[in-house]
Formats: sequence, structure tokens, C-alpha cells
Amino acid sequence: HSEDVGSTRLYFVNASLQRLTYSSSVGVSLPCPAGGTPTAILRWYLATGDDIYDVPHIRHVHANGTLQLYPFSPSAFNSYIHDNDYFCTAENQAGKIRSPNIRVKADQRSMRGNVAVFKCLIPTAVQEYVSVVSWERDTVSIIPGRTTRDRDGTGGVRGQGGAGTGGQW
Repeated sequence: HSEDVGSTRLYFVNASLQRLTYSSSVGVSLPCPAGGTPTAILRWYLATGDDIYDVPHIRHVHANGTLQLYPFSPSAFNSYIHDNDYFCTAENQAGKIRSPNIRVKADQRSMRGNVAVFKCLIPTAVQEYVSVVSWERDTVSIIPGRTTRDRDGTGGVRGQGGAGTGGQW
């Protein structure tokens, strides 16, 4: 996916990245997967096409085109920032290219009293033969009577674990 105009060009460094899950306690830096000669102007957008703007101590786009999401506490989770699809563009005299959407999702912990949602990833080929009947930790059922289960394998647990227990379930 590169365009050549004389000595000017645009190119993808890594267009294969489609999903990035990161720890909310560490944060993440995501370089724009594109570049150019001469140096391209790199910009980040939400998949909706909305420009990315800096949010102090939460989200920042560096001059080199790296998108940085800072660590955050569970109470500061914002799906608009921490669980969204982003893309990057590179632009110079050769034109403009757009990266594929990249799903950026914070792996967060649930706060005490909130619902923690677990998802059982079942291969499509066997989904009709498998149902989630319980959630266990170290072979012990997690909070009998306080769990919920959906047919798709999603489970919820209310009122245990979270910040006070280090997020252990």
C-alpha cells in the first residue's frame, strides 16, 4: 500500500495490527503504523472520523505520531477513550494514506460493588455444542448465586473482588 510520486512516497510500517489490549495500570504507547518520504504528518482519529484531542494525563498524541494512553484508575475508565477503534493517517506531498482501524481496549479491574464481566471465548465451530455452566477460580465456584450467565458465554459477578482485593476473583 504505498504510493510513489518521484522521490516522495507514503507507506505502512505495520498495517497488520488490528487489536491492542493493554493494562490500565500501565498504559500504552501506540506508534502510527505509517510513514513517508519526505516526513509525513501523522494524525490519529476515532473510527468515526472524529479528531483525537489531548486530554491531560489521560490521552496524548506526540509530535512523532505516537498515541499515548496513560495509566488510569478503574473509576476513571471512559469507553470513548479506553475502549474504542482508532486509526492513523500519514500525509505528505505524495498524498494521504489511512491505516486500518485498530481496536484499543484497556484491560481493567472491577471496583468493589460493581459488576465484573467475564467472557468465555468459544470457537465459532463449537459454540452450538458448548454452554457455560459456571465460573471457577482454582476449581472453586465463584460466588454461587451472585453470578449471571448469558448464552454467549458472558458472565457477571456482583459485589466481590475489585480494588480492595487486588482484582482477584
